[in-house]
Amino acid sequence: MPKSLIGVRPYILLGLLCLAFYLPGLGMLPPVDRDEARFAQATRQMAQSGNYINIQFQNTPRHKKPGGIYWLQAASLKAFGEVDANRIWPYRLPSILGAILAVWLSFALGCVLFERRVAFLGAALLASSVLLVVEAHLAKTDAMLLATVVAAQYALARIFMAAREGRETGWGEALLFWGALGASGLIKGPVGPMVALLTLGGLWLSNRRMGLLRRLKPLVGIPLTLAIVAPWLIAIMAATGGSFVGDAVRSDLLPKLISGQESHGFPPGYFLLLMTATLWPASFFVWHGLVWAWRNRREAPVAFCILWVVPSWIVFELVPTKLPHYILPLYPALALIAARAAFALSEGGIIRYRSWDSRFALFAFAGIALAIAGGLVALPIVLDGRFDPVSLIPLVAAASVAVYALKRAFERRMVAGLSAAIFGAAIILGSSNQWILPRIDALWLSRSVNMMVERSRGGVERVRAGRPTRPVVAAAGYHEPSLVFMLGRPTKLTKAEDVAQLMRKDSSILGLIAAENEAPFRRALAGTAVRAIGTARGFNYSKGRWVALTLYQSVVR
Repeated sequence: MPKSLIGVRPYILLGLLCLAFYLPGLGMLPPVDRDEARFAQATRQMAQSGNYINIQFQNTPRHKKPGGIYWLQAASLKAFGEVDANRIWPYRLPSILGAILAVWLSFALGCVLFERRVAFLGAALLASSVLLVVEAHLAKTDAMLLATVVAAQYALARIFMAAREGRETGWGEALLFWGALGASGLIKGPVGPMVALLTLGGLWLSNRRMGLLRRLKPLVGIPLTLAIVAPWLIAIMAATGGSFVGDAVRSDLLPKLISGQESHGFPPGYFLLLMTATLWPASFFVWHGLVWAWRNRREAPVAFCILWVVPSWIVFELVPTKLPHYILPLYPALALIAARAAFALSEGGIIRYRSWDSRFALFAFAGIALAIAGGLVALPIVLDGRFDPVSLIPLVAAASVAVYALKRAFERRMVAGLSAAIFGAAIILGSSNQWILPRIDALWLSRSVNMMVERSRGGVERVRAGRPTRPVVAAAGYHEPSLVFMLGRPTKLTKAEDVAQLMRKDSSILGLIAAENEAPFRRALAGTAVRAIGTARGFNYSKGRWVALTLYQSVVR
């Protein structure tokens, strides 16, 4: 094989692996509440209005995240979608791109720190992790944020290893580091820079004589970061009368630092427990990898990974508000540690491996696999009252992988076990995203409502500028953002009495009423005749409760 192809072959293989995980379900899964639907709707309004500075959801300013991800989604929408359509997949493409870039960059970073085989296995473990697979399917910030974080860490790793070996580094690494921090700031504000700068701080404190700061050229790099972020920040402050930063700090940042925002408060240790599921299948060996890493912490590559994980992990655990995706920027380092330790064990390295807690970690991996697959079997039964034969595919895959991987583990063939786990994860997650989850109607209430609207009399009869348009829907008792994305910006999220008043004034408006709002809606109609078009019943997972919705249409006499 030509040398040029040998160099790119790992990237091709990792790219194909990523597509196997990230493409299934891309267009089948409806918009997910609440963050994805809010991001996508705000992006669509940007594209419709041509205002790419001020971020709004319907008529409400969205002063929470910078504009970077919205611009990427808008570019994807312009290239691959229709601005007025309610198909979600074009908005998700930047997340898939970010996830693939993060995997490629993790491989490149792993090659700087370890052998290529370790780097490849670590990148494959990251690509297959449950958390990254989920984020690659959601039109929000976190997959692209991960790509910017790994880019900065890659540059820092090159500088760190060159300093350890007494080699000089040029401008490329420094410019990449500061440029990645700027891009990260445009995607999600301070999170990415925090991870990179905490890693840098740890490396500097433990290696003060290496001249890391000098090699990073901060006198040029910091202005570069500011030059990337400042134009948008100046523009948004001018467009909002200076309120954007204050609103973002008061309504988004401070509430997360002070208390558990939106019922997402958990005590320290939450992420450590959750990692067994969200880093699966790498969790097959990550606990052993952490023990191995601590025992080998004096090795420079291992120290880099530890300093990447530990300081930021402490910060995330101390912040009261905790969401699973917060620690995603630390997963590349954990995946590389798991891969390196797996090869060490396979080569006869001494690893604490036969104790009860070590075996518990291995069986926890098998338990997570079976729990995921069992949940996929149970969900259609519990939510839709039907058995889905396709759900047997992930169940058989999970059982097979659990048995095979554990067998390889107790033979000390951990690399083979991890490889089998990755293959099994592709079957389990791919089949669930492509076939099982999209067919559970009770999960996708907004999709059901959209189908009722399309079936309604006059649902697509009105024509504006040569295009069929839908009637406006006013909703009471169900105000999820996915409803706005599916039905359009004019959708009214209001009270039952207001829905009745709107229907009295305009007979073309449809009323969507939750069961508990039926009585006030009927009282407020004041003699106006309406008929029920249809009813949808489903599970509102954002609120954790069942909802019954009826769509009403005015009776024109």
